Amino acid sequence: MGGGINWKSPHTFNEKLQWLKLYNRRPEYTIMADKIEAKKWVAERIGEKYIIPTLGVWTKAEEVDFDTLPDKFVIKCNHNSGTGMYICKDKQQMDVQKVRNGLRTGLQEDYFHHNGEWPYKNIKPRIIAEQYIEDKKSHELYDYKFFCFNGKVKLFKIDFDRFTEHHANYYTPTGEILPLVETAYPPQFDRIISMPSTLPQMISLAETLSCGIPFLRVDFYTIGMDIFFGELTFFPTSGMTPFEPKDWDKKLGDMLILPTKNK
Repeated sequence: MGGGINWKSPHTFNEKLQWLKLYNRRPEYTIMADKIEAKKWVAERIGEKYIIPTLGVWTKAEEVDFDTLPDKFVIKCNHNSGTGMYICKDKQQMDVQKVRNGLRTGLQEDYFHHNGEWPYKNIKPRIIAEQYIEDKKSHELYDYKFFCFNGKVKLFKIDFDRFTEHHANYYTPTGEILPLVETAYPPQFDRIISMPSTLPQMISLAETLSCGIPFLRVDFYTIGMDIFFGELTFFPTSGMTPFEPKDWDKKLGDMLILPTKNK
């Protein structure tokens, strides 16, 4: 982000996200940031059919009974961004102790005290296992992340090769690639990704979920004509995303209209 934060009159996207951490605190944000409770919140607003089925919920890594889980599944913590997550495609190849150790580490993460992300303050750390979903035709499941400013999708990004050489491209709502670089996940501008026919519907759903909220990132997956909810994020990269060219931080900031303080 670089430099100090202009608290009285924030201008950049990252500055405004820091401002929102302090001055836009609503009780429902805790529910929305919790990967377990968010599923219920989302289902109430757009429907149960978009929710990936839950296979189990636990409070401790030792409690997870892997014998009850199918051969393929995803297991993760409900309050972080991936630490301890394990995507199981073949249970016979899984190192159970290693997975438990990863979940223990994940349960100890605290985004409130480390990053000042208020919605996580009152989330009880838990573990959730979900049904494994896959796109058998393309063999890669793209993660569509919609950046909603005051209830409107202004751009989205697609993450790909997440578990090898993580890349991310940014796009306009109509699918044109943007010359925007998130330096932690370098883009591949020459990579041709055909936009799914479900793109307009995903945008509509994202705008429904983000209505009345200054900024919210809404994540979806899509397979064929099916859409699956991923997660809700208030502060991508905790409001410290390095963009290139640097003026994109200001461009995105111009899209975000801050509310009045409610602290």
